[in-house]
Amino acid sequence: MQILLKFVIDCDPDAAWRAVHSPRAVAELYGPMLDLEPLVPSGLPTAWSPGDDVPVQLSALGVVPMGRQLIHASERIVDEPGGRVRIFRDSGIPLTGPLASLDVWDHQMAISPAPGEPGKTLWRDRLVIGGPTAPALWPVLWGMWQWRAARIRSLAPTWAHDPETPEGKPGHEPVADHGATQSRPGAAPATDERNE
Repeated sequence: MQILLKFVIDCDPDAAWRAVHSPRAVAELYGPMLDLEPLVPSGLPTAWSPGDDVPVQLSALGVVPMGRQLIHASERIVDEPGGRVRIFRDSGIPLTGPLASLDVWDHQMAISPAPGEPGKTLWRDRLVIGGPTAPALWPVLWGMWQWRAARIRSLAPTWAHDPETPEGKPGHEPVADHGATQSRPGAAPATDERNE
């Protein structure tokens, strides 16, 4: 089963790409509804990197335990007729809690320039879930994804800035193609426009 979203946000694709790599941006996105705490002594990375495996504890409103989740990050680039699409993927899995009954969790966010809207980003989001409880959990996750989309639209303008590089100059490092890091068979890019 899957949840698909497609909308335009008010920031450029480089800013959106930085945001999907930022644990801080993710915390802002879900807060205060959902809290995410690292379960490793080193804490959360400053930015997700391909190959990262980070276990986290989820809690609702910072107090109600919602289980543990493994975040596994990968990324790739796809050249489509409309231009370059950068895809960030979390193919980790819920470890404990209500979502642990799922045996498939594949979340992809596709970032590309918004056609005909300079300086804006086309955001495509796809969550694929599977397992015996997926039909029961799908409506809850669908509702959460609608709320998440509203938060992305609201926060996107705050992402539009050029951070300083270690050399003290604004910039953005290009991303390498990491399509080979996919760990689940049959996964496709988050580019489908349908919503089941």
